[in-house]
This record gives sequence, structure tokens and C-alpha cells, in this order.
Amino acid sequence: MTKGGMESVEVFTSEGKGRGLKARKEFLPGDVIFAEPAYAAVVFDSLTHLICHTCFKRQERLHRCGQCKFAYYCDRTCQRAAWVNHKNECSAIKKHGKAPTENIRLAARIMWKIEREGSGLTEGCLVSIDDLQNHVDTLSEEEKKELRADVESFLEFWPPQNQQFGMQYISHVLGVINCNGFTLSDQRGLQAVGVGIFPNLCQANHDCWPNCTVIFNNGNHEAVRSMFHTQMRIELRALSKISPGDELTVSYVDFLNLSEERRKQLKKQYYFDCTCEHCNKQIKDDLMLAVKEGEGKPSAETVKEVIQFSKDTLEKINKARMEGLYHEVVKLCRECLKKQEPVLGDTNIYLLRILSIASEVLSYLQMFEEAADYAKRMVDGYLKIYHPNNAQLGMAVMRAGVTHWHAGLIEAGHGLICKAYAILLITHGPSHPITKDLEVMRVQTEMELRMFQQNEFMYYKMREAALKNQKIQVMPEPSNETSPSLFHKKE
Repeated sequence: MTKGGMESVEVFTSEGKGRGLKARKEFLPGDVIFAEPAYAAVVFDSLTHLICHTCFKRQERLHRCGQCKFAYYCDRTCQRAAWVNHKNECSAIKKHGKAPTENIRLAARIMWKIEREGSGLTEGCLVSIDDLQNHVDTLSEEEKKELRADVESFLEFWPPQNQQFGMQYISHVLGVINCNGFTLSDQRGLQAVGVGIFPNLCQANHDCWPNCTVIFNNGNHEAVRSMFHTQMRIELRALSKISPGDELTVSYVDFLNLSEERRKQLKKQYYFDCTCEHCNKQIKDDLMLAVKEGEGKPSAETVKEVIQFSKDTLEKINKARMEGLYHEVVKLCRECLKKQEPVLGDTNIYLLRILSIASEVLSYLQMFEEAADYAKRMVDGYLKIYHPNNAQLGMAVMRAGVTHWHAGLIEAGHGLICKAYAILLITHGPSHPITKDLEVMRVQTEMELRMFQQNEFMYYKMREAALKNQKIQVMPEPSNETSPSLFHKKE
């Protein structure tokens, strides 16, 4: 079963998991298995005036739609590209008096597309919107109540002159959004900015140790008249060698959690029990719960106390971060590390979480030497836990490399940036903005390293001057979000 550019994959019935996708040919790490434009997508409510509603890039100055005063675009190219999807929305927002929530806006965009094209298979889609899972039957009473409220909000927004849909169908579409909505990120891949529906991607089943990854690519609108023009899309990329007939899997959650925690999250968010090998055999759980070995091995009671202390500290840290109290965050991290270091092993996830926060916040506060020390320890732990071609690992190694560069540790910084670049070439591809940024950093640090090896004194003199005209940026203000998760779940 193939269609429009999807010749290399097919839908099949996966035992115990419903539908799945499998490869029809061999793929190597970094190969794009398929690229898929969004069936429909919207910007999050909180970011509607900061993000382009067509390509989802974050821009300094955006042009506002003169009609509805709600939608924003990079330029005329993006505005023209949006019109087929924005036309109905534009008049509905004007009549309604305000824009509804992101889930209602996305449901309306899906319905307008169905009104235009019908609900059958559209070009390039392996399945129709009608055939996607909605999990409405498995919702709790509280979730059903929320769904009914959403259906009412949709009916208030939906114009009477448009095709009318029944309550059951509206519930189906809202259910599809709730469990299949894909998180869209800005061009740097650092912040979740919207949600979209990609019917082909929805067919890929979960595995905690997957053979594929999904990257959101904002496209290239500047090259509108050239062969390099690409539209906004997701790319399913191979992480390891895939043979014909192999099932294509992606991970819906971050691997850096114990198998029991990942299972709970998957059950709550996606309504299935994970039976992947890593969960069944609890692979890597021992590393994530590692304690100090040797003569002074801590007692089980001490380990339990330190883990509880770590959990309590993480809650306090979240509160302090929400209030922007970054010096308080650093103080809490240092206290926690003091308790953890004699007890927890180098790969223990509670230690790694504190190291990650400490390095990020200290970098923001420009306390680079201490940040670099924590970042190095964090990366050493991550490399033992994550799949070698994991996008989150690549981003963490990149951040550690930048931190080392800022700390003046050019050899370690260059080494980490090269390692991150090798990972991101596979997970993001050479044309992704973040890979291009990394390539610039790699070239710059390589040049600096040569200079350092020839004459350390001159290197530090030139570095001092160069820092006034800084090329490699300080990391952005620490966010409370971990990197965007794969599928967007309505909170």
C-alpha cells in the first residue's frame, strides 16, 4: 500500500499493536525514509504573535493578517502559502470575535480540508483522517467531560454556512488530535511552538529503542523560485541500518526514564502497554539506578533517602525556575550534588538530572568553568545510556561543547562539538538550521584549536579580543521545558 512519495514504506498489521509501518527497501543511518507535509497544523495559543503561522519559525518582526488581526507571517510568501488554509479560519475568527483554543483551531482546519477534499485518502497519505485512532472509548470520565466542552466550543466557532458535521465525527477529530497531534518546534528545534496532524507518521509504532527518529523541518521559503524550495514537513530518518521488511519505529517519550516510568507515561498519554525489549527486560535500568561501588558502598536505606532528597530538590528547583530565581537554582543543585556524589553512580538519572540543570543555568549566568565540569559529567553519563544516534543526546553534547568553549577549554569544546555534529548529521541531516549552526561552530573551534596548539599565549590574547565580537552565542535563558516531546498531549 503506497502512495505519492511513500513508495519506500507500507502499512501492515503489527501483532498486538494494530497498524504499523515497515520498510520496503534498505536504509542506512541518516537516510530520510519519507518526508510528510502537515495535513493541518496550528501555532500554540501562547505564541500566536511570535511564530509564523505558515512555517512555524520564530521571527523578530512578523506581518499580521489585516483581516482577522490574529494570524502572523514571516512575509508575503508565507502569507500567500497560508491562504488556502487560513481563508475560512480568517472569516470565522472575525465573526466569532476571537480565536478559539489551539485544539479547536486545528479541528476546524481539518474539517475545512475535509470539506474541500473529502475525507478519503488525499495525495501522499497512506491512511485517511477517518481511519486514525481516536481512543474516545478509553477516556476517563474527566477526559470525556473535557471532550464534550471542546465539542461545544467547536460548534460555537464553526460557521453555519459550512458543511455540518455530527457530534460523533467532531469527537473523533478531537480525539485524533489528542492522541496523534505531533509537536512542532521552532527552526532551532529548541522550543515546542505548535501542533500538527501527520497521518503517515501516526502509523509508526513506538519503541523505547527505535530505529527511526522524527525531525520537524520548517522548510525553505526564501528559495521560493529555486530548486531548493521546500515546504514545512516532518522527516522520518533512519537511526540504524534497516532491512526490507523491518518495522519502522519511533520513540514517543524520552528514553532517560526507568522502564516502569516510561510505561506509565505511555499508558497515560497514548493508551497502550509498552512491550518493547528495553521495557520487558528493563535494559539500562541498572545504569539509571547505579550506586557507588567499592568498599564504602552505601546501604539501601541511604540510597532511598538520597533519591527522595533528589526528588524533593527537583520540585524546589522547578518552583525557583518558574520564578526566575536562577541563583537559588544553583544553590539547590550544589546542595543536592553534595548529597548525591558519595552515594549515586555516574549514570544515575537523579544525578544526571541535577547535572543537566546545573550546567544549563550556570551557563546562562556565565559561570562557565563550573558549568563545563557538570556538563562533561552529564555527557559521560548520557553516552552510556542513550542510543548513540539519539537527537536529545546530540543536543546535550552540543550544549556541553558550547559551554566548554565559553570556559576557554578549546580542546574539550572542539571534541564535543565534533561529536555532536556527527550525531546531528544523522538525526537532523546536513541542511537543518541547527546542523548548519554546528558546522559553523565546528569550523571556528577547529581554527581556534590550531592557533592554541601553535601559541597558547597568542591564542588567549586573540580570544579576549574575539569575545567582544562574540560568534558562538550564550545559551538562551533556561526553560522549564525539556526538549519538545514527540507527540503533543493536551494538558
